[in-house]
Amino acid sequence: MTTDQDLPMDAQSATAVFAANGVDVTPNKDQGVIKVVKQPGLDGDRPMIGDRVTVHYTGKLLDGKTFDCSRDRKEPFCFNMELLKFEGEPLTEDGGIIRRIKVKGDGYSNPNDGAAVDVHLEGSCGGRLFDCRDVSFIVGEAEDKGVPLGVDRAMDKMQRGECCLLYLKPKYGFGSEGKPEYKIGPDKDIVYEVTLKDFNRVKEFWEMNLNEKLDLAGGVKHKGNQYFKAGRYYQAVVQYQRIISWLEMECGIGIETQKKIQDLVSTAHLNLALCFLRTKEFSQAIDNCNKVMELDENNEKALYRRGEARLHCNDFSLAMADFQQVLQVNPSNRAARAQISICQSKIKEHHEQDKKTYANMFQKFAEQDAKTGVMRRSRDESVKSSMNGEVGIKRRRRSRDCPS
Repeated sequence: MTTDQDLPMDAQSATAVFAANGVDVTPNKDQGVIKVVKQPGLDGDRPMIGDRVTVHYTGKLLDGKTFDCSRDRKEPFCFNMELLKFEGEPLTEDGGIIRRIKVKGDGYSNPNDGAAVDVHLEGSCGGRLFDCRDVSFIVGEAEDKGVPLGVDRAMDKMQRGECCLLYLKPKYGFGSEGKPEYKIGPDKDIVYEVTLKDFNRVKEFWEMNLNEKLDLAGGVKHKGNQYFKAGRYYQAVVQYQRIISWLEMECGIGIETQKKIQDLVSTAHLNLALCFLRTKEFSQAIDNCNKVMELDENNEKALYRRGEARLHCNDFSLAMADFQQVLQVNPSNRAARAQISICQSKIKEHHEQDKKTYANMFQKFAEQDAKTGVMRRSRDESVKSSMNGEVGIKRRRRSRDCPS
C-alpha cells in the first residue's frame, strides 16, 4: 500500500481516500489491501509463480510518518513468490492442461490440426529448467520432436505472438515413464512456457473434398500405428480421432468408395478401443467397440475388445457373453476360449465370496437374535419378579387392615 503525503491525519478519512483512488486487491474485497498506483509500470513480463523477486519498499503510517524504508538501509527485499491460490484456464475437461497467458497474441487466427508451427519452449519441473529451445512441428505430431502432448493440444488455442504458461499433469507431460534424458521421474507435473512465433494453417476438414480426406487418412492411420507401437497411446488417440472426424459423416458415391470409408472408420474405432484398453479407460473402449458394432454387429475384434473392457470392469457375465459370441463368429479363436474360462472362474469366485458374506451376515443375525432373546427373557423375569413382590405387599396390607 502506498501513501501520499497530503493524506488526512485520521485513519477513517485515509481509508476513504484509498478506497476512492485505489484498487482493492484482496480476494474477498474486504479492503484489507488497497493498491494506489503512483507511477505506472512498463508493459512486458510480470513476475510469475516461483520467480525470485527483488523490490524496494517504504512503510508509512496513516499520518504520513515513515517507519521503515529499504532504500535507507540500502537493502532491497528479495523473496520467492509462493502459490496460495492458482486460477488459470483449463484446456481439457479433466483439468490436465491449465493455461495462464503472460503476453497476449495478435489477431483472431489460431493454428489448426495439421498446421506447421514455430515455437520457443522453456520446460521446468519443480523449479528446475530442463528444456529451452526453438522448435518447429506439425500440430498433432509434436511427439516427433520430443514435445509433450499438452503443448501440442494447446496450440489450437494460441495466437501468433502469444506467450503462456502451460501447467501439465503427467498424462499430458511425460506420463508414468518420465523423461530420463531430462532427469524427470515418473508421474511428475511439469510447466512449459510457450511462445508461438509463427504458424501456417492448413485446410480445415470441412474445406476438403472426400478424395483429399481419403488420401490423408491412410498416412494419419500409419502415424497413429507408429505412436501406438512406441507406447504413446494418447498421441495415437489424436491420430485415430482425426480420421473419425473427417469421415464418420461422409457418404461415398458407389459401393467401393462407401466400403473404403466404412473400413477406415471401423479401424479407427477399433484402434481407439485398443488404446483405451492400454490406458485403462474401459468405458471409452466399450463405446468405441459399440460404434464398430453399429456397422458390423459380428465384428470379431470389436466383440473381443469389448469383452476385455467388460472383464476389467468386473462385468463377468456380459464379458463372457461377448467372448461366446466371438466363438460363434470364429470357433478357432483360442484367446476367446481362454477368456471364457477366466470369466467362469471369476463368476465362481464371486459367488463363493457372496456365500461367505451372506453366511457371516446370517450368523451375525442369529447371534444378535439369540442375544436379544436372552435379554428379553431376563427382562421378563425381572418384571415378573417385581410384579410378584408388589402382589405380596398388597396382600399383607389387606390382611393388616381387615378386622379379625
